[in-house]
Amino acid sequence: MNDNQDIFLNSLAQTTDNPYLITVEKAEGIYLYAPDGKRYIDMISGIGVSNIGHRHHKVVEAIKRQLDKHLHVMVYGEFIQHAPNALAQKLVSLLPSTLNCCYFVNSGTEANEGALKLAKRYTGRTEIISFKKSYHGSTHGSLSVSGNEVKKRAFRPLLPDVRFLTFNHADELNTITTKTACVIVETIQGDAGVRIPDKQYLKALRKRCNETGALLILDEIQCGMGRTGTLFAFEQFGIVPDIVTIGKAFGGGLPIGAFISDKKIMQCLTHDPPLGHITTFGGNPVCCASALATLNVIEEESLLTEVEAKGKLIGQLLQHPSIKEIRRIGLMFAIDFESAELVNKIVEAAKEKGVICYWFLSHPYSFRIAPPLTITYDQIKESCELILQSIDAAVKS
Repeated sequence: MNDNQDIFLNSLAQTTDNPYLITVEKAEGIYLYAPDGKRYIDMISGIGVSNIGHRHHKVVEAIKRQLDKHLHVMVYGEFIQHAPNALAQKLVSLLPSTLNCCYFVNSGTEANEGALKLAKRYTGRTEIISFKKSYHGSTHGSLSVSGNEVKKRAFRPLLPDVRFLTFNHADELNTITTKTACVIVETIQGDAGVRIPDKQYLKALRKRCNETGALLILDEIQCGMGRTGTLFAFEQFGIVPDIVTIGKAFGGGLPIGAFISDKKIMQCLTHDPPLGHITTFGGNPVCCASALATLNVIEEESLLTEVEAKGKLIGQLLQHPSIKEIRRIGLMFAIDFESAELVNKIVEAAKEKGVICYWFLSHPYSFRIAPPLTITYDQIKESCELILQSIDAAVKS
């Protein structure tokens, strides 16, 4: 064990007994580089973060410009600062008119926590509806509404009044009633193994929320920021949420999240009590500058136009008799196999060949592929060939 590994394993708290354990010296585009120069192709975008690639030069330049002005100057919501102002203005220009007010936080799970508080405060109700196999984060409230009991059992009791429906089952929607404060749902279930709902199902869910006065929260933390081929996945389903949450790729590599709603809804956090939701670092100017640059890159470089074609190419190239099923929307993939053991072998074999794939939290029979949207067609061909070689090696081992 080298010194870096020793520090990592002993001085940094671990999340599993078997971390991925590569050492990263530098990142650029779709590549990560180890100190010895070994190159890794990042086919997971750092788990849905680096949608425009690592260290995009326009993002780096925006960060440097902001560093020359100021860093943190005050808790969220008190001082007028250009970076969060500009980001909010840009973001609401890209969203439907009823999503016109942003609250910036530090991560996706914080965005979901804020959205849940907002829904309870606005409706005066306490019941929350979520979905089995969902993932919304690891903080207390977000964990409470996540649908994987294995991850929750050790931390109970969690929030009361949370009920779980089966994703994409319209016959259960009558569970939503006038007692329901909100329904929180991933537009695309990510860590359940890329579960894509029927368009009519999400429309029926929207209709039921309208009928009961429950707020609809769409969690776009994994599937947003162009991952599915539109900036927000919900654009493809013909619905608009009451609240949308974003994170991960939103910051272009820096930590930032947001929950976004209508001003008339968001206003309830200002009174009874005042400061109904507060954060010290939310709307950090450097992170906001990075996020604004990220949105501009997606738009100016027309990154959404080739997402579907690139996704189709990966699907065409990844043909192997041991693959049971491929689920895909845009550049968001789940590749199913017969066993978790085989998936583990494939992920390890790919790592040896310099390709980073990864598991799902709630679906161990799959590995994920979600490369940067900037990946080229030649890079796709190279990556898929290495993945197929990894599958062959794992099957034979």
